[in-house]
Amino acid sequence: MKAESKVKNKIDQLKERSAIAEQSGGEARIDKQRSSGKMTARERIDFLLDEGSFEEFDKFVVHRSKDFGLDEQQYPGDGVVTGHGLIDGREVFVFAQDFTVFGGSLSEKHAEKICKVMDLAMKVGAPVVGLNDSGGARIQEGVVSLGGYADIFLRNTLASGVVPQISCILGPCAGGAVYSPAITDFNVMVKDTSYMFITGPDVIKTVTHEEVTKDELGGAMTHNAKSGVAHFAADSDEHALRLTRELLSFIPSNNVDDPPFVATEDPSDRIDEGLNSVVPESANQPYDIRDVIQPVVDDGYFFEVQEHYAPNIVVGFARLGGYSVGIVANQPAFLAGVLDIDASVKAARFVRFCDCFNIPLITFEDVPGFLPGVNQEHFGIIRHGAKLLYAFAEATVPKITVITRKAYGGAYCVMASKHIRTDINFAFPSAEIAVMGAEGAVGVLFRREIMEHDESYRKAKIAEFEDKFANPYVAAERGFIDEVIEPKFTRPKLIRALSLLRTKRDSNPARKHGNIPL
Repeated sequence: MKAESKVKNKIDQLKERSAIAEQSGGEARIDKQRSSGKMTARERIDFLLDEGSFEEFDKFVVHRSKDFGLDEQQYPGDGVVTGHGLIDGREVFVFAQDFTVFGGSLSEKHAEKICKVMDLAMKVGAPVVGLNDSGGARIQEGVVSLGGYADIFLRNTLASGVVPQISCILGPCAGGAVYSPAITDFNVMVKDTSYMFITGPDVIKTVTHEEVTKDELGGAMTHNAKSGVAHFAADSDEHALRLTRELLSFIPSNNVDDPPFVATEDPSDRIDEGLNSVVPESANQPYDIRDVIQPVVDDGYFFEVQEHYAPNIVVGFARLGGYSVGIVANQPAFLAGVLDIDASVKAARFVRFCDCFNIPLITFEDVPGFLPGVNQEHFGIIRHGAKLLYAFAEATVPKITVITRKAYGGAYCVMASKHIRTDINFAFPSAEIAVMGAEGAVGVLFRREIMEHDESYRKAKIAEFEDKFANPYVAAERGFIDEVIEPKFTRPKLIRALSLLRTKRDSNPARKHGNIPL
């Protein structure tokens, strides 16, 4: 009986310690967290993961600091909840910073807990989801906490392209803390409650005398629409976590696995008559490229990424015949679908992510060229445009391109042309593949003659140029286009091509890594 009593006491002690750890920073701080519209760290994990699947690590870890009264303030877990669980039945590692404990500040032990799950994620090949809500480095620990950040950054870098990494910014994220999310593959921010910046409004006012609010400086929409740092702007913690679950449904657990297959009742041979009239007859008339994408993909569902940033190019995930694909598409409805600095960088990063994780790339092309302008040239459109060219050329996943209308100049080359190892290239009959548009070309080729003749001469030359080059057939005759297709057959053509390319094997020359023009 004494032995049983002793065991019972030990079990009671375990339960008591667990309960204390789960109280985080105490009821008052938890209430304050909830009153600001935020979930607690444990609530976030429970909402993110499949019900009852969370297995926690390091629940009883405490810091070892003694300076500035920290020896009298110890909370089990030390401001971060870590462990693993399931999302749609697949293993995922997760850490959630707890703002109710020292403002979620990062200490030596806090960092060690995060590093432990990241190391294990690399070993077993599972994604890492970070739920960030922190005031930054724990000042009382000095350089030790800074070293903890660097330990995390190193693991972010080593895990890049090996396992997917997703950051949810669910509160403040400032100073050195921002660099971990910056390295990860996707950032989800919450409107009104999450912020990211290197230096806050007070420091900026002191140093540069600029006055700016936290939201204007580093809020969700700032980073979604202006800087491109974030990929999604959620309305609440719950919305951010749902987006994260959905995002993971399109991508594999690691760089060796294939993305999850999701069966669909949408027929693979479905045609859509409406596609035959989506592209306007006039080359200068805009249309929404989503009106091409949605009728083609499974169940018309397109999961767009970075919707608010560089809207002249559209990127995101969809499924074709149940298989996940990454879509890159010029957007004629904004800046005529032209490539500029922001669009090039946005698309290049997305292309490289898909190539890292075995996700085939579908490119819908309608591009009049690169955006002209002094600012674009001075800020490096050459270098940034080369990033997209490099990304497409380097990618070894299955690559399929559909030219819907314009494919002009260097932008034709960049947008997954046959010449940079794209496997199958389709074109609509409305495709125009040329060095430049007819009006511009005639203005260059016949400048002197135009000055000597009336307007009818210029129009005749434009019509001649359009007849000769404003079509897909010159490229098709050269083999640069594999097939000119009737638009309504786009879905079955793409699904058949993906099926063909499922066993594709391609590689790049042996090297440590290439030198992308950063």
